[in-house]
Amino acid sequence: MNHLPRIYSYKLSRDYGFAPNPFHGICTLATCKPQIRKGAQVGDLIVGCGSKELKMQGKIIFVMRVSEKISFQQYWEDSRFHVKKVDFQSGKSAAYGDNIYHLENGLWVQEDSHHSFEGGVVNADNLSRDIGSDNVLIGEDFVYWGSNAPMMPPNLRNIDGDDLFPNGRNFRSIFSEIFRNEVVTWFSALPERGNLARPTSW
Repeated sequence: MNHLPRIYSYKLSRDYGFAPNPFHGICTLATCKPQIRKGAQVGDLIVGCGSKELKMQGKIIFVMRVSEKISFQQYWEDSRFHVKKVDFQSGKSAAYGDNIYHLENGLWVQEDSHHSFEGGVVNADNLSRDIGSDNVLIGEDFVYWGSNAPMMPPNLRNIDGDDLFPNGRNFRSIFSEIFRNEVVTWFSALPERGNLARPTSW
């Protein structure tokens, strides 16, 4: 079973439809979680779970299979993802666009966005964390439950003596092959795909 993908599981403390961004038919993770964005490879599963801050403990907010892994500059320049750029005049989902980083004259530009300060002033802390990994994860096969997040199925809370739900603040990615097979089987059998509800924090 060495072909099994790696599973990355983490808790979301906020869910504005920004990280991840589940809009326009593709789920993207372009900000936050630099270690996951660096480590995950095509085919891996990213599982975003609820948190105490969101009052969603024990729930699953989204799961996506990584279909592409590209750089910020590629993300910015690729016409497929122009729809992920911020547009404050086109509704809430466009206001939370995550296609916000690119290079100009060798320097990083942070566009006016959810991760900048009011008026587009650069938020250096967010910029530093986000560009800690020059990787954007693209997920064409995904389920985003958002505010309708279901409880994690009991069988995923105790697989081979392990739990998919991350108890600490950091992400988890070390799971047995039995565990990974169970998670892949669960994901493949989900009856719905795509963006199923509004973000929790709206």
